[in-house]
Amino acid sequence: MNRLSAYQVASIRILCSGLVLIPFANKALREVPRNKLFLVILSGLIGSFVPAYLFCIAETRIDSSLAAILNALTPMFTILIGIGFFQLQAKLIKIIGVLIGFIGLTLLMANSGRIGFQHLSYSSLVLAATILYGLNVNMVSRYMKGVSALHIATVAFVFLIIPCLVILFSTGYFDLPLTTQPFVLSTLAAATLGIMGTAVASIIFYMLIKRNGTLFASTVTYGVPFVAVGWGVWGGENISLIQVGCLGIILVGVYLVNKK
Repeated sequence: MNRLSAYQVASIRILCSGLVLIPFANKALREVPRNKLFLVILSGLIGSFVPAYLFCIAETRIDSSLAAILNALTPMFTILIGIGFFQLQAKLIKIIGVLIGFIGLTLLMANSGRIGFQHLSYSSLVLAATILYGLNVNMVSRYMKGVSALHIATVAFVFLIIPCLVILFSTGYFDLPLTTQPFVLSTLAAATLGIMGTAVASIIFYMLIKRNGTLFASTVTYGVPFVAVGWGVWGGENISLIQVGCLGIILVGVYLVNKK
């Protein structure tokens, strides 16, 4: 084996997120209310830890561009979970938006089913991650209004350092030839993703949730598919016009869901 496994990539990502935030841990642990400590740790688990593994596993079988398109459903699941469990009020236009979004998703999955049920099952891992994102956004907005965004991210990710180390040990990461170029580059890529794409991005995301609300914060996923599709095309992935059209339908639905 000359590459990292999905579990190792996700573990390095979350591990580095925690390591870079260690300097803030002492103050964060002192200032996070004890009655909210469990919720902060739970936020890290459902909002970053589990989705990181779901995405990495899914992208061993599906293109990153498809994963990003599916990720655009995050705002939709945010409002559905908010309506179902957090007493958010739903207007007719939001319900229409949800229906349009699911039509786009159905068309996308039908077009992407060319490699069978296995493809569908791996795509469902991304959908599960977006559901967790939606749950996390609602939970942070509802129960952590008085907690600093930096403190939420710090406590959540520092707590996850030990589980990540356990997974890396159990998957044999430290027995690999880590000084060889393929593993050095892979580890650096995963670490960069963890520091910038998880630790820093999570702090900014928590700030958006607290300042502008759940739906506004979740709309950052609007831009993700376009960036990812661009990188996918540059990296040689095959992006069909039908997939782009389905992305457009999904984004129309998401726009209606978030339209005031």
